[in-house]
Amino acid sequence: MELHWRKSSVSADTGACIEVAEDDGFVLLRESDDPGVIVHTTPRKLRAFLEGAKAGEFGDFT
Repeated sequence: MELHWRKSSVSADTGACIEVAEDDGFVLLRESDDPGVIVHTTPRKLRAFLEGAKAGEFGDFT
């Protein structure tokens, strides 16, 4: 099965964008400028991470 990779319509055309795909119940993430490295997670874990990021839980990393 060929994966359907998507990225945000507001992503820059620089090539450095996060792309997302789904495969067998997992969410796959990769950087468009390094597509060979793929991280997989579950929808529930990704949702928890995104909610934490929106709430500023990772602000000390920047």
